[in-house]
Amino acid sequence: MSTEVAEVQISLDGGVGRIVLNRPRALNSLTHGMITAVHATLAEWTTNDRVRAAVLTGAGDRGLCAGADLRALHDDAKAGGAGTRAFFRDEYRLNALIARYPKPYVAVMDGITMGGGVGLSAHGAVRIVTERSTVAMPETRIGLVPDVGGSRLLALAPGELGTHLALTSAAMGPGDALLCGFADHFVPSARIPALLDALAESPGPAAVVAAVAAHTEPAPGATLAEQRGWIDACYAADTVEEIVERLLNSGVAEAKEAAELVLGNSPTAVKVTLAALRRARTLPSLEAVLDQEYRVSCAALTGYDLVEGIRAQVIDKDRTPHWSPAALAEVGEADVARFLAPRAGDELGLA
Repeated sequence: MSTEVAEVQISLDGGVGRIVLNRPRALNSLTHGMITAVHATLAEWTTNDRVRAAVLTGAGDRGLCAGADLRALHDDAKAGGAGTRAFFRDEYRLNALIARYPKPYVAVMDGITMGGGVGLSAHGAVRIVTERSTVAMPETRIGLVPDVGGSRLLALAPGELGTHLALTSAAMGPGDALLCGFADHFVPSARIPALLDALAESPGPAAVVAAVAAHTEPAPGATLAEQRGWIDACYAADTVEEIVERLLNSGVAEAKEAAELVLGNSPTAVKVTLAALRRARTLPSLEAVLDQEYRVSCAALTGYDLVEGIRAQVIDKDRTPHWSPAALAEVGEADVARFLAPRAGDELGLA
């Protein structure tokens, strides 16, 4: 049995339900229709006895998913953002479903896996990276704040690694993705087809785990593990300004580079991100974090930096965003609080 829903391919392969994100020319970036199709499929499979596990992959050889379709988000945000609010609402509900999925959910994070792609994969039960994996939550680069449950993953990463990744928008290779809790297994890309064949023959959850284990190999080293010293010391500061000061004064070349990355991102976004991550550490569940992220994302839609950030990175590609406010000192506590405060109409209500 096989059906195709425009940009998502759905099929049953043996006992495995296959979901293939199918926009390879756009790095499988997500449209609202793709989100609703995946959600409806997973919901149907929960009671379908023929489906023993679900497997997510991306079409093409460049990546699983580069995140949301930023051009569409940009245009909708300029028009008021109603469509993007609906997109976020359905996307975050899908993230919650994946995290609580009652059957094995296997995500193959081969190639580029960023933003919304992380949301579709890193909350799953079985998360696989390859030597080609590039995993990131790069939202502060476009004037947004890590979402799709990513702020919880970043908050729970060892030490202050998640803070570093969030404020700089830096990417992780496979070793760092494993270290930071975004993935569980390393499988060389050449072995993925054989793994998918083995999963199709798996009679149940234990066999899924065994099939993955049989194809797993030792992962490459984690670069961030060697940098924990200065990262933990610098990013433990209470404010972004102090973090930047510590980075610049650490005497470590990589720390100075990190400071420059932070300073190049949206001042509002990095300040809200720090506050959101610190709060995410104390929230009791992924659902509670998704509720917070929805407030923050809706607030970002009413600001200037999101549209400007996407313009600079994706539309005009001049890589020269003109943030407003332009400096960290110009973003006050009240500005940050506005993003995190409950607002009628901007409540997801998952927790």
